[in-house]
Parts: sequence; C-alpha cells; structure tokens
Amino acid sequence: MRVTLSLFIITVLVCTGCSDPAVRIAGEAGGKPVIFPDYTDVTIPENISPLNFRLEKDAYRASRLLLECAGEKIQVRGKGGSFHIPVKKWRKLLDLSKGKDIRAVVCVKKEGRWMSFEPFYWHVANEPADPYIAYRLIAPGYTLWHEMGIYQRRLDSDRQHAVIENRMTGDNCMNCHAFCNREPDQMLFHMRKTYPGTYLTQGGTVEKLNTKTDHTISALVYPSWHPSGKYVAFTVNDTRQAFHMNDPNRVEVFDMASDVVVYDTDRRELVTALPLFSKQCYETFPTFSPDGRTLYFCTAGVRNIPDDFEKIRYSLCSIPFDPESGTFGESVDTLYNAEAAGKSAALPRVSPDGKYLLYTLSAYGNFFIWHKDADLYMINLETGEHYPLQEANSDFAESYHSWSSNSRWIVFSSRRMDGLYTHPYFSYIDENGKAAKPFMLPQKDAGFYHRLMKSYNIPEFVKGKITLKSAEIVDIAKKSKGFDITFPSGNSFPSTRPAEDIAH
Repeated sequence: MRVTLSLFIITVLVCTGCSDPAVRIAGEAGGKPVIFPDYTDVTIPENISPLNFRLEKDAYRASRLLLECAGEKIQVRGKGGSFHIPVKKWRKLLDLSKGKDIRAVVCVKKEGRWMSFEPFYWHVANEPADPYIAYRLIAPGYTLWHEMGIYQRRLDSDRQHAVIENRMTGDNCMNCHAFCNREPDQMLFHMRKTYPGTYLTQGGTVEKLNTKTDHTISALVYPSWHPSGKYVAFTVNDTRQAFHMNDPNRVEVFDMASDVVVYDTDRRELVTALPLFSKQCYETFPTFSPDGRTLYFCTAGVRNIPDDFEKIRYSLCSIPFDPESGTFGESVDTLYNAEAAGKSAALPRVSPDGKYLLYTLSAYGNFFIWHKDADLYMINLETGEHYPLQEANSDFAESYHSWSSNSRWIVFSSRRMDGLYTHPYFSYIDENGKAAKPFMLPQKDAGFYHRLMKSYNIPEFVKGKITLKSAEIVDIAKKSKGFDITFPSGNSFPSTRPAEDIAH
C-alpha cells in the first residue's frame, strides 16, 4: 500500500507540474541515485545557482528530475543522464522554499518502463550566504606555474569573472588575496617575481608596497585584516618544499623560519612582539578576532629541518592586541596544545559573531593542502570545547576555509573528489556550531570539474562584486616603484632584531 501511494504521488507530480508529457511510474529503481556532484540531502542557501548534476552509474535511455516544494513543481528532462535546471524556474522555487525542503525525485526508463529512485531533499536555510566568493585558479603543480589568476563569482550565477590574471603581468605568481570584513573594495594580494609587491586596494585606489625589510626574513605572506582596516597581520617565512618518493601526502612544505608581524597602514610600518618574533619558535597563520582585540596564531618549537619535519606540531595560541596604541599584551593563551594533544593546528579563523573558531588539524606540520588526514575542527570560544567538524570532513585533505558574514556558512577547500585537485565546498553551520553535509560549488555543466585541470585556492566569501579594474592594478604594477615599509627600532618591539637572529 505504501509503494502504491508513493507511485501515485510521483505520477500526479509529473502529470500536473510540467509541460513535458506525463510519465507513469511502473516501479522503483532501488535506493537513492548515485549522482555527481553529490547533492543528496544537503542544506543550501537561498542565493545559490542551480544544483545541476548527472547520474554516475548506469546509462539510461531517458531520465527525469522532479522537484517540488510549497506547491511549485519542476520537471527537468535529462540529457545523457545530466540535469540542467532552468535558472528562472529554480529561482522561483528557491523564493518559495526558504526554511523548507525541496523534494527531488530522479526517474529513469528501464526496458521501456519508468522507474523512480528514492527521493532526496534540499533544505533551504533561512540565512543566505554572502553573495560572492573569490578564489585563485592554479594548476596543481609544485614549483612552476604558467597560467593563474584571481577570480570572483556570484553564487546565484554560473559566470566567473577575472579580478586579475597573470597573463597581464608577465606570467608571474599572484597569491594570498584577503578582504577586510569581506568588503570587496578593501582587499590585498601579493605578486611575486615580475612586478613584486603587495597590492592593497582601499576606496577605489591601489597602493603597491615593498614589504621586505632589513629585519624580516622575507616579504609579507599569509595576511589577515584587522576589522578596523588600520592593520593587517602577516607572516614572514623562509619556506621550503620537498617531495616524497612513496607517500600518499606527495609533497611537504615547511618553514625553516617564520615570524608574525602586523602592518600599520597609516604609518606604513610593522609592529610585533616577542611571542610572535621568537628565535626559538616558528610563528605563522595569524588572524584577528572580530572585535580586533585578540590576535590568534600558530606556533611550534624550532626543529632540525628537514630531518625532523614529521615532529613539528603547531599549537594554537592568542595574544591581546590594543588597536588604539598598536601594541600587544604580555600574556599568551594556548587554545590547543600540540605537544599534549599530539597533532598540529593551522589556519585559525573566527566566526564574525565571535562564538566559534574554525581551524585545521593534521598529524604534523602546517601546510596541509597535501595532507590526506587534514580535517576541520571547531572551538566553542564560550565553553572551550574542541570537536571535529565531522559532517564536513572526508578521507582527503580539508584545508583553507572562510566564514560568511552572518556566521552561518563556511566555504572550504577539499580534495575529496579525486585526491588531486582542490575544489570549493559549502557547509551550513547551525547555532550550536554543527555543520550540515557540504556541497560542491554548482556549475552549469555537471561534467565541469572532470574537465577542469586547475585547483581552486583560498576560497573567500565577499559581500559584493569587486569593481576595481584589472587594468588599474596592472598600471600600478608596471609604473609604480612602490612604498617601502619599515620595521622601526623600539616601536612595539623591544629592540631591533640582530642579524644572527634573522636566520634562526
């Protein structure tokens, strides 16, 4: 009786909801369909582009996708097992589905009869995600590059636009794009090799900075804006790379030395403190709290590199910061003790509401993009509880992550598709800090990711479109000598660092 009723409901849906000829369901195909991307039973924002997918296993003579919510029905005719949901109908359906479930049923034709798979559901959250994401596209190489760029995409569209591509700047490297409070008109990124410098945009203007000083071991790396926009935390690193002959992690990236500094955008100078600039430790991955009064960072004791690379484990710490004076407090709080817990922490990011801190955990090191065991972990900053973000993790590397401005969505990099390329995944975070099953950034063609030979790198939520023209950035890159930043003696650091200390 239950089967008969289910088949009747599906038949009515097909007959009444669409202009295509009605299909009469003769039986059940068995279980839920195997689809790519895996969009079964996921939570989505109301401002997302259509979740187009394809059937992964058998080839069928004909297929249909039936969608229904709040009285609205859509029937999508499959082409070669792929479903391309019409944008206008999709947006109308999402408008009606906020806070509700969209029921999805896949039907296929077997031996001349229509069979239905078990339904799955798309829950439409009450809270939208930020409307844009920005990311770098780069070939998953190790030491060389040719084509790369920084791009943006509106979430409810499948169209991608370049912010800047390196074909405009001598095929150089460009990386580490970052935004102040996710604002599109206040961002920065680095160029390396040709036209080197840090390019900072505020209020429609571009400023080129020369960020290597006599007292730091490198130009600036790994940025995090202060919420005021007055400061940006960076690292300076002596980074090396090595390759495994027979190891699933493939590549190791490690620091021979690293420190954390904070750039004062008004004075064009760096400030730091001994816990961030120590001869005995590697300090890296700084990030400011939403109120701007705490700086989180990762730190590990110096080891014999490269021999002891598997013994390096980074703790997660914090230090007070006074934005009025640009100085640091003396106390350092340890949130995750790597020596006691036995793993290594990286990439701390605090939710904009200040309740949670998301970070990545792996067996050792801090550059986890090639570490298969790397997973996302959460800290409840009110209770101090640490826990894995189980629903979002996979058997492959989860690495870089970013919060939406309403603290309800994260976008993160994962290699779960094939272990080789990183792709952006989204997950809803509820009021208790728990994650929903993640979903892949939708594309117009479900086969897109199998043809793309590039990785998505550093996915960042953005509140709006980046309007700065590529030509303006290129013009500054080619014509400006840039401003030299300074590391003044006796400012916020007790003394200028001795030369022998710089090399660690």
